[in-house]
Amino acid sequence: MSAPFSTATGTDVRVRFCPSPTGTPHVGLIRTALFNWAYARHTGGKLVFRIEDTDAARDSEESYEQILDGLRWLKIDWDEGVDVGGPHGPYRQSQRHDIYRGVIDQLLERGLLYESFATGEEIEARNVANGRDPKQGYDNFERDLTDEDRAAYRAEGRQPALRLRVPDRDLSFDDLVRGEITFPAGSFTDFVVVRPNGVPLYTFVNPLDDALMGITHVLRGEDLLSSTPRQIALYEALVELGITTFVPRFGHLPYVMGEGNKKLSKRDPQANLFHHRDRGFVPEGLVNYLALLGWSLTHDRDVFSIDEMVAAFDVIDVNPNPARFDLKKAESINGDHIRLLPADDFVERLLPYLEGVVANPPSESERRILAEAAPLVQERMTLLGEARGMLSFLFTSDDELAYEDDAIASLPDGYENVLRTSSAALAALESWTHPEIQEALKGALVEGLGLKPRVAFGPLRVALSGRRVSPPLFESMEILGRHSTMARLERLLAR
Repeated sequence: MSAPFSTATGTDVRVRFCPSPTGTPHVGLIRTALFNWAYARHTGGKLVFRIEDTDAARDSEESYEQILDGLRWLKIDWDEGVDVGGPHGPYRQSQRHDIYRGVIDQLLERGLLYESFATGEEIEARNVANGRDPKQGYDNFERDLTDEDRAAYRAEGRQPALRLRVPDRDLSFDDLVRGEITFPAGSFTDFVVVRPNGVPLYTFVNPLDDALMGITHVLRGEDLLSSTPRQIALYEALVELGITTFVPRFGHLPYVMGEGNKKLSKRDPQANLFHHRDRGFVPEGLVNYLALLGWSLTHDRDVFSIDEMVAAFDVIDVNPNPARFDLKKAESINGDHIRLLPADDFVERLLPYLEGVVANPPSESERRILAEAAPLVQERMTLLGEARGMLSFLFTSDDELAYEDDAIASLPDGYENVLRTSSAALAALESWTHPEIQEALKGALVEGLGLKPRVAFGPLRVALSGRRVSPPLFESMEILGRHSTMARLERLLAR
């Protein structure tokens, strides 16, 4: 008889995020964490964060710390779990072996698990002998081994694996993202849950932990969909034991794809969460974009706050189709969030990207320059990492300013005349404000020499910043001051 699925709603909702600590956090993994977090916050339920660290060969403490770092950076918090505690600890699989052993013994005693001695070669040979595909897998033939059979195998020195006795009927569930899914009877056979060395497999400990921790909704990647009927079969055994009273609802989130509609590989730089942080994504921008990988707030609005997401998020609205990670769109949304930041907050967030350009902490004069320059670049940036290129010239001494090759190449014929004319016009100014600077240079170059603005002001930009692209020219001159502006015009003239 099948066990009931959870009917939990509101504050009874319990979701979980349970990564394996291998490598740097993948954006698809973090998207899964975000959707679980948003669902918990939307319903008023709880998010449990535990670590699946039973693969000693692949798991690392460094990766574990990186997952924590990434979640904290994005402000994804949790209610129970590692670093927080709670009533269902420990929250690292590697520390729960005694718990697993106790449940394995109960399942064996009830006949829900049985000993399996057959090797892979023997299973293949049996399939060939019975006229089946040799790779078809196990056919449950050891379900009814006698005590004598088991003793004979042990006498040969064999140690048994343990298999779960799977129900001989269809297993169906209503996927929160994909709708009704049925795995017909016989589509999977009794499967190993404990290795011959006594170590339980992920397919056992993952649903067991969910059951022991009262998880009501399992929201996870689509790649795990094929394992769901095995988990339901195990859940039914756990319900029979009285370890839980329900099976959780499942929702399988769409793949995150990269270029060429391939799954976004761990080796792709775009998959690496910290690659985006290093380039200058703000948490608000990246969370907003990750939310769009399978969900949307409304059909006509891509930019929203995390609070707006929480207010609207329901897993049943997630789109089952694969979602493509579009870096250009992610950067554009990040730029929108940069523009929403208050000016003083924006300046603080720039500081890590200006290491070596300004002191840590910045001096009073550096703070003043940053406060004046920030509004000029905030409107133009998509990534905080652009700050170094855009602002360095304001903190460089006049005689150390470097000219970029493409900036020098962009200088038009006769640029020297532009610089001389500009110097003369600026020298005549009584006060040094950007409207007066603009008026003087426009009069001298555009009206006086008859130049187009691009030709007139391009050489000035190169002289002041060493680059073809810089913050607004006249405001930059005001920030640099009269002395530095004149010195930089002279320096490019003398080159």
